[in-house]
Amino acid sequence: MGLIRLGALISRSNVRNDGGEYGIDDVRGMSVEKKFIPTKADMRGVSLRPYKVVRPKWFSYVTVTSRNSGKLTLAYNDSGETYLVSGTYEVFSVANENQLDPRYLFLLINRGEFDRLARFNSWGSARETLSWEDFCDVELDLPPIEIQRKYAAIYESMLTNQRSYEQGLDDLSISCALLLDKCKMASRWEPIGNFLREIDLRNRDGICERAHGVNLANQFVESKASSDDLRKYKLVEPGQLACNLLHVGRDVAYPIAINDSDEVRAVSPAYAVFEPDDSVASYYLLAWLSRDEVGRYGWFICDDSIRGSMSVARFLSQKVPVPDRKLMEAAAELSIAFRNRHAINERLKSQLKEITPVLIRGSVEEASR
Repeated sequence: MGLIRLGALISRSNVRNDGGEYGIDDVRGMSVEKKFIPTKADMRGVSLRPYKVVRPKWFSYVTVTSRNSGKLTLAYNDSGETYLVSGTYEVFSVANENQLDPRYLFLLINRGEFDRLARFNSWGSARETLSWEDFCDVELDLPPIEIQRKYAAIYESMLTNQRSYEQGLDDLSISCALLLDKCKMASRWEPIGNFLREIDLRNRDGICERAHGVNLANQFVESKASSDDLRKYKLVEPGQLACNLLHVGRDVAYPIAINDSDEVRAVSPAYAVFEPDDSVASYYLLAWLSRDEVGRYGWFICDDSIRGSMSVARFLSQKVPVPDRKLMEAAAELSIAFRNRHAINERLKSQLKEITPVLIRGSVEEASR
């Protein structure tokens, strides 16, 4: 082993889509989670000829590191497909796979330690960048190729399991959507207020010492807002729902969640808290309000302020389909199953992130014995 300059191990690529071999379906962006993702750019009228080609087992990264949560936007193409990325991105591959396994290189790069190193070596003012030259100057301590392949295979096995689980989660999501579509055919529609009752119980006794918010994934999250006095905050007891109606118009969605824990939670006084008729109604309503079309309708009817807020009265006046009890229970149970599996999948992804530095350390230690 010994320190080796990264630039001696990789080859830069400038292969473009000059012949138009690849189309718009092959265009990809990248996330700070080190993944290729479908592009969010408006591609109408855009020529794809200047776009760079990313073949299987190749890498790409965005040189700009500013405002990226302190992370380097980089991805490894572990699929069997060829992608196109912006011509401003850097694209590279491993020069000799008998010296450096591409999967092991991704393990090295997919660590918080590497993100911090990349940010430290970025230069600029409003737009900090990690140049190709600085990227190549990073030094690696490589174990023998056999050890690299061993630990890369361990990670790949765990990743395959997580992706298989995630595929099942996608199938469950589709089933939920289809069942709710069936609920739309119900002959009876009633106001949400027939199932929910607003509650305004404050944290006056200080039983909650930390605040929570609700995100667009319909989950409670620890609030980033600071407050010296949580006694004004509203309490959300187990089984109750909390909704941030201030930003429905901005987010084109209802940030709403059910407190499915055993503890009482405190949320901002600006939130609305509701007591449901029963658990079936609460999970059914949560599933219904999570639909994109319902969020768009909420955006359409928001007119209370420039912030796109919605009054509690208007929220409760919206009508929802009321199918027969058996169908409503099925929709609620499927929604609960999806939420539980989604939580497990998030834990699996978190474990993958946490295991990466452990595997790197294990490979280095094994090589030094």
